[in-house]
Formats: sequence, structure tokens, C-alpha cells
Amino acid sequence: MIIQEIIKAKRDGHELSESEIWFVIDGYAKDVIPDYQMSSLLMAIFLRGFTEKELMVWTGSMIASGVRLDLSDIPGIKVDKHSTGGVGDKCSLICAPIAAACGVIVPMMSGRCLCHTGGTIDKLESIPGFRTNIPIPEFKELLRKHGLAIISQTGELAPADGKLYALRDVTGTVESIYLIASSIMSKKIAEGTDALILDVKTGSGAFMKNMDRAEALAVTMSRIGSMHGKRTMALITDMSQPLGTHAGNSLEVIESIEILKNRVSNDCSRLSIDLAAHMILLGKKAGSLGEALSLAGDAISTGSALAKFREMIEAQGGSPAVCEDYSIMGSAPESMDIAADGNGFIISMDTEMIGTAMIFLGAGRKIMGSPIDHTAGIIFHKKIGVAVRKGEPLCTMFFNRSFEGVNPEFARGLISESYKIGEKPSEKIPLILKLIEADT
Repeated sequence: MIIQEIIKAKRDGHELSESEIWFVIDGYAKDVIPDYQMSSLLMAIFLRGFTEKELMVWTGSMIASGVRLDLSDIPGIKVDKHSTGGVGDKCSLICAPIAAACGVIVPMMSGRCLCHTGGTIDKLESIPGFRTNIPIPEFKELLRKHGLAIISQTGELAPADGKLYALRDVTGTVESIYLIASSIMSKKIAEGTDALILDVKTGSGAFMKNMDRAEALAVTMSRIGSMHGKRTMALITDMSQPLGTHAGNSLEVIESIEILKNRVSNDCSRLSIDLAAHMILLGKKAGSLGEALSLAGDAISTGSALAKFREMIEAQGGSPAVCEDYSIMGSAPESMDIAADGNGFIISMDTEMIGTAMIFLGAGRKIMGSPIDHTAGIIFHKKIGVAVRKGEPLCTMFFNRSFEGVNPEFARGLISESYKIGEKPSEKIPLILKLIEADT
């Protein structure tokens, strides 16, 4: 087969055959097909899409590009959670230890920041010593001993997706429903989970900007999971504004710990508890969602979720003292407030623009593999629906001007532009918009 002909076929809207797809994935995984040719094919897929048959074969071939983890020797139902990404979304750091504290086995393989969205692995690596690059035997042992491990994607599980994930980030092809669905589900199926809760974001800070596209993605991923025998549920949730009050790697760790200490109640804590409850329900540790919500709340109020988070940090080489002393993670040397330019109510926030500003503060990446400043980020003082007065601080940026590529003045302009102030408050958007579940 010739890769150029496959690219042209997809460019012209033709369905790729099973053998062509396997040829592409195998060739790319083995470095036979170079990035520049795969980039062309990704753009053709982005523009032309997949048939259901193509999608299932593409996902299956990515799973088959590496090993498929067998966790059946670890007692209990294994439940994972995945978010399609947003600004300030640190729910994995909160819901995973809650679910594990309630007896659910949580094997979580997470990613790094992608475009304007943050990454769970980058956040955890803010904690000194925390190891995310963990081999499979140790991953299984962590699950066996602690019931929880959050690691980065290994080269053994769906390695083709590992390469594609990074390539999509720099080729303008991230937002494809088909590429997102196959990327997420190939990893989750390969890692050996029994069930999965998906947090599919919609709004200005999401890859799926409107409800129709978010629902299409949720349905697509749920069907892939179902076809592979995994019970899959998807919550469609709002990302029209940053989640919580802190955005940026170490800042999000701080907010997560504060939520686990039961000191903070906000949109992030509410969504994290709801996601944890669905994990508890999928793990059959509760007979109803109401019971699961009660168990999740108890895990925070009793301190068992925080204890599980500390346990995970220590087991993966990090310093659990971070739960008492946030200075262990360091702090940005400079800060800058951004003030309201008028009186009124905050009626909208362009969250993608805020996510882009995060890159210019050093908290995100312009190109794959580039370093990030774990201490950089934003703390939001005002969000949608809140009354403000001219000159009142809307948020505070944290940064290190000497860090490569940092441009706080440009970031400030983006953030200022992202806020829209009107005379009347806008209609409140529900945090959880819809639940979708495919039959298994």
C-alpha cells in the first residue's frame, strides 16, 4: 500500500478499508510513516470524518498497536474517569481519591495539556518527586495495594495513540469528534478498565463548543465502550467559564486539596463529587446514585478522601507534606491583577481565550514537549453572574517573566478581552447538562 493514495482517498471523501487503516496505524507506530504524512491524513479525517466502521477499525487498530492490560487478577470492578478537557478542570485529582476511598479500584491513565486545556499529569508533577512514568507491573501493584494510581500513558499501551495525541496538538486537528473518541477510548480499553465515566465538556472553553457536538461525541464514545464490553456513562457538563477558582498546575493542586479538606464548596467540588458518585455506582459500591452521592460526601467530610490522596502521592514518590505546606511546590515570583473595565454583571467569559493566555503565562505548551512553569496560572475572583464595579479585580495572574516564551502583557490583554460585562446578569447555565449511557 502507498500512504499517499490513502491520504488522497480520505481527502476525497472515500471510506478507508480495514487493511488501509491497519497499514496506517501500524506504519505510524513503527516510524515507517513520518509525521508530515500522518499530519496530512489527520487533516483529511478532520475535514471528511469517519464512517462508523472506519471509527471502530481505527480505534481497534490503536488498541492493538500495544499490549492490552489485564487487571482481572486484582479483585473488584475497575472504574476510570476521563474529561475531554477544559480550563481549571482538576476534577480527576478530587473524584479519583473519593471513589478509591469508597472502595472502588481506580486505574487512571491521564494526559498532559493539549492546546488551551490543562493536563492531569502536568498538575501532579507539580508535586516534588511525584512519578507518573510508571511501568505496568508497578502500576498493577499500586492498584493492588492502594486501589488508586494515576499515571501517564506508557509506551506499551496504545502507543500509536500516544504519538497521534501529540501530533494532533500541533496540527490543528484536536477538535475532531472521531479523533477525540478513538484517542480516549483506545487508551481506556487498553488499560483494562471495566467501566468508565466520561466528562464531556461543552461551551467556550471546550473542544465541543455546542451541545449538539458534545452529545455526538458522548454518544460516539459510549458506543465504542459498549462494543468493547465496557459499561460507559457520559456526563455532558458546562465549560462556558473556568472550573473552580484556580487554573494552572500547582494552583489546581492547591484547590483540589482545599476541596478534599472540605474547605471549599464551588462548581468544581460539586462536579467532582457527582463524578465520584457515578464512579462509585459503576463500581457497585452503592445501589443508587443518591446513596453514591452520600458516600462521596462522607469521604470528604470524614477525611478519608484526603487520606487516600496523600497515600497515592507517597506511593508514587511524591511528598505528601504538600497537603499541609503548599510552598513545597514553589510559587511564581510575579503577579498581576486584571480589573473590571466597567460596572455591571459578568455575562460571559471566553474560556478558550483564557486557556490561550495560560500558555503565554508559561502554564501551557506552544509545541509538544516544551517545558512548562508549574507555578504559573490564574486565580479567578469573579465569574459569570457576579456583579462587579469598575476597577475591581476580576482575577490575578501568576508568572515568571524570565521563563521562556512568557508574555504577561499579551496574556493580560487576552484575559481582559475574554470578560464581557453587561447591565443585567445572564441566564444561569446548569453545570451538568445531560447523562448519556450506551447499552452493553
